[in-house]
Amino acid sequence: MSDSPAPAHSRTDIDGGVITVTFTRDDKRNAVSPAMFAAIADALTALETQDDLRVLVIRAEGRFFTSGVDIAGMAGNLGEGTDGVVRGSNMRRQYRAQANHDLFDRIEAVEKPVILAVHGPCLGVGVEMGSSCDFRLAADTAAFGLPEVQNLSVIPGSGGISRLTRLVGPHWAKWLVMSGELVPAAQALNMGFVHQVYPAAEFDAAVAAFASKLAGFSREALGVAKVTIDIAAEVDRRTAREVDRLAQTLLFTSPEYMEKVNAFLKK
Repeated sequence: MSDSPAPAHSRTDIDGGVITVTFTRDDKRNAVSPAMFAAIADALTALETQDDLRVLVIRAEGRFFTSGVDIAGMAGNLGEGTDGVVRGSNMRRQYRAQANHDLFDRIEAVEKPVILAVHGPCLGVGVEMGSSCDFRLAADTAAFGLPEVQNLSVIPGSGGISRLTRLVGPHWAKWLVMSGELVPAAQALNMGFVHQVYPAAEFDAAVAAFASKLAGFSREALGVAKVTIDIAAEVDRRTAREVDRLAQTLLFTSPEYMEKVNAFLKK
């Protein structure tokens, strides 16, 4: 008798240069399973390697965007090696994989836009993953929270502090991480975590239109913009200006730039 196939818990679609991963595990409030993380990893590989793919959208259907990571899918004996001995090096290696640090680093590193589109409650790892995305769009029915301190007596260690604090500052990071408060979409917009909030009835169309617009932009210009913005956030102002200058001179030599200039001149 053959083994049953592993549950997918998600769906991947491609349309007009946009690859979309949709969580479909409503019976578990879209608790993110290893299979769902794998679907995002596969979509990132496609985005990285296929020139016709320009944008990645991560979204969900059902009552929740996600209730957080699926605890049942996490390793039980963190740090234990093949010899049964618990070591710090094993713990760090296992936790790095378990916390999906490498996956979220890939989201930040890919030179194409990644969009988190949240329609409902987005808890724990959903906020952490979203902090690595380039754009965070929300329906007015969305809400965001980091309940790890309250529920598990740990911190959100998958970027829920390091990335989130860079986005919203320590003032709001403390509110989300230390108080366990659930933040509605409008407040998430005010604190700078969410870029835009749309009425729920218009959300799907708004996300599709935004992703399609980005897919129509110059791939090279978007990639260079993402890289230079991230560099500018880390270095001194003079270095950032030099990076701007070097990046721009490369874009000035691109065929896309010449086409745009020639089209403008013909007008």
